Amino acid sequence: MSFNIMFLRKTVNVRNTLNRLPFNLNTNSILKYSINSSNHYDVVIAGGGMVGTTLACTLGKNTKFSDRRILLLESGKKFKWQLKEQYSNRVSALNPSTYNLLDRVGAWKHITDVRYGSVKRMQVWDALSDAMITFNHDELSEMVAYIVENDVLLAAVGKELEQLQNVTTINEAKIKEYQLPKKHEDTSTINMEDGTTYTCNVLLGCDGANSLVRKTMGVHYVSWNYNQKGIVATVKLSEDTENVVAWQRFLPTGPVALLPLTNKLSSLVWSTTTEHAKTLLGLSEEQFVDALNEAIWKTHQQNSMVTEAMKTFNKCLDFIQLPSSAVRQLPPSISGVEPGSRAAFPLGFGHASNYITKGVALVGDAAHRVHPLAGQGVNLGFGDVNTLDRILGEAIYSGSSLGSLNYLKQYESERQQHNVPTMLAIDGLHKLYNTEFTPVVILRSLGLQFTHALNPLKKAIIQHAAQ
Repeated sequence: MSFNIMFLRKTVNVRNTLNRLPFNLNTNSILKYSINSSNHYDVVIAGGGMVGTTLACTLGKNTKFSDRRILLLESGKKFKWQLKEQYSNRVSALNPSTYNLLDRVGAWKHITDVRYGSVKRMQVWDALSDAMITFNHDELSEMVAYIVENDVLLAAVGKELEQLQNVTTINEAKIKEYQLPKKHEDTSTINMEDGTTYTCNVLLGCDGANSLVRKTMGVHYVSWNYNQKGIVATVKLSEDTENVVAWQRFLPTGPVALLPLTNKLSSLVWSTTTEHAKTLLGLSEEQFVDALNEAIWKTHQQNSMVTEAMKTFNKCLDFIQLPSSAVRQLPPSISGVEPGSRAAFPLGFGHASNYITKGVALVGDAAHRVHPLAGQGVNLGFGDVNTLDRILGEAIYSGSSLGSLNYLKQYESERQQHNVPTMLAIDGLHKLYNTEFTPVVILRSLGLQFTHALNPLKKAIIQHAAQ
């Protein structure tokens, strides 16, 4: 109330002063310009999901942005989170780089205060052969991953964001259209459905796989559907145990994975055909548990050629004194499903040929979308945040415009050099394991066993995934 009164008094004083000037000025135009100039921001972030909110928080805490104005536009209502006893069925497997980012912005301490799961070991195996690979915390000198509910992560980052004076968040923001910089322009314009207009020096699109920012940019977007759905649920383990292993078994219809939450609970991500997913969702709890245990435990008929190839290859590894097999740990049995936790979402691939144009950059799912079999989707987005934070900070330090193509091209180059190989590898794995064709089964089994045998190669893979 007092702020509004002071603002009105200042407005009246300005109008009176202008009216007393000895020459004629359009005071309404000047006041309109003065008010509209408050709608200009150095950075506008479109999309307030996990990646967009973290980007706003990261830039807001960057000391180089201390005197810059940042606007976060989120179409949804203000996120109100309250801890529930039942775990959410939507979780993310966060790699060490993402952990470091969240710790740096102060969000990890809030996650620690609530709950998360730790992955100290990962076991991946093929249902059609004896091939297996493991990743151990001891081998890698750092945690393999952290399993965090999406809502817990978003609430943790939101707590830090609320403390920042240089970041403004607008919820229920309905964006009508974007007007991106032309050849001689330096700003983007965001027109809202309620008639409000915002301008900015750099527009950052964090608005998901159906990004309006990307569509307005007009960049080529390569995408396809896998004709698969990812079934998620929170499942109960048959025995109370130290639950620190992430399990993933490649089935002919797609991988099934269990991610540790507590000693009694795990998060399920089961990728399968659309038709099979529909059937699984329609089962009773008891039937679903039986189907899940079968997916994890069922012994599939192995082709004799595959068996002989594996035996011969293992003898060769033994001869050159490389480990031919890992210590196989038995996966857990499932005793139940948390009520109402079963759901499914479509799986697909997408990649923008360009992440940037003048004054605009795509971040997270707006730029890239991958199959969840490697748990890298959200980590690629947080990697974008890390790189963009550093490069935009360098632009400010050098006195350049935030929308400078030179700096945005550096962001695009660095991230595509990391994202594209990762995405192609994930898509390749999906195709490689989505068949029962014997020569392919032999090839992938030998490859998996060879990767396990070469510890430096195994470390290189996990180090790349951790970035």
